[in-house]
Amino acid sequence: MNSNQETKHGPLQGLKVLDLSRILAGPTCTQLFGDMGAEIIKIERPEKGDDTRFWGPPFLKDEDGNDTTESAYYLAANRNKNSVAVDLTKSEGQSIIKELAANCDILVENFKSGDLARYNLDYESLSKINPKLIYCSITGFGMTGPYAKRPGYDFLIQGMGGIMSLTGKADEDGGEPMKCGVGIADVMCGMYASVAILAALNARHTSGKGQHLDISLFDCQVAWLINQGAGYLVSGDVPPRRGNEHPTIVPYSTFPASDQSFIIATGNDAQFTRMCEVIGASELATDPRFEKNKDRVLNRQILIPLIEEYTKQQSSTHWLNTLDVAGVPCGPVNDLAQTFSDPQIQHRQMAINMAHRDNAKDGVSLIGNPLNFSDTPIQYNKAPPVRAEDTREILSKHLGLSEEKLNELEANGIIECLQTKNQPPQTC
Repeated sequence: MNSNQETKHGPLQGLKVLDLSRILAGPTCTQLFGDMGAEIIKIERPEKGDDTRFWGPPFLKDEDGNDTTESAYYLAANRNKNSVAVDLTKSEGQSIIKELAANCDILVENFKSGDLARYNLDYESLSKINPKLIYCSITGFGMTGPYAKRPGYDFLIQGMGGIMSLTGKADEDGGEPMKCGVGIADVMCGMYASVAILAALNARHTSGKGQHLDISLFDCQVAWLINQGAGYLVSGDVPPRRGNEHPTIVPYSTFPASDQSFIIATGNDAQFTRMCEVIGASELATDPRFEKNKDRVLNRQILIPLIEEYTKQQSSTHWLNTLDVAGVPCGPVNDLAQTFSDPQIQHRQMAINMAHRDNAKDGVSLIGNPLNFSDTPIQYNKAPPVRAEDTREILSKHLGLSEEKLNELEANGIIECLQTKNQPPQTC
């Protein structure tokens, strides 16, 4: 954190969020709010915690180089949160959640549709306690419809929502449907949820009331089919997989150089003409089959192999340098080591390091937040917490529970308090 950040608050400073979510969609949403200054109270199951804590390796290493219990997957989406371990299946645990909800602005949960109603922790129950509560339910398929009771997982949603049918090599190239390399359906759902919550906050300024938000992975997946989805709805034609090629812009793909592949992404006819000049194929720019983008799209099967014959003649570095000078959009295909060592990524601080109680020497390296505010900057105040790290502090601060009461609740299995580093849980 720089000195400028130390004197300013995040744009969501003062908001309190009760986070009953786990895995990726909900945690992505609440981490974003935490980065922007909201207080995030993450509720976890005693003894187990968020499912993703076990989704490794890799795990964070301690100072001696040994694995801790903190997986990289969990660490990716739980920065700037407080971990409070409460058993929701027990009546006293439910009472704790109700008391916390009474004093929070936002609640985010991703239980299966209807599950929290069993504990009287659904929107209908909690809105009676706190009418201003904005309650966001993230499910696989939504709170209504024939699939409402089904569990939803990113891989299933990518398949059912159509994105896999568009991803991967074409059939004629021996390809098959392929999922994205990250849980993009979960991440995008978290992004849509964050927008919906902020919109509901704005509506509350006028109405004075909260509301229930029903956000599903399936709906969100279909929403971000964007131009491909709209293309199908307009034409009725099911689009094929095209590998790295663009459905309606040509050339816009990876091309082979003498050493490795690189990207050319011509966005208009002028860029195509300049590209042809750079690679030594000026005749292609005046060929009536390729002169306009619509012609190039229709004749892609002819044009692409012709371009490849030229690009194979020089190294990727040569083409990236000469095309860039000519104003033709181009770029390398980086692995993650190359991405995080890129000077632009380093300048934009998209890789950060935070102090962590399990490794005071090296801390934990995380992906930075991409949002940049001129007056209310993102702040990195707290590394992803160890399970139950903040139970004592939060329940004492917000509910006024005494040390004696905390000990009683843990003895009865209602809560779990801070555990000794990498050891079985201890009493408060």
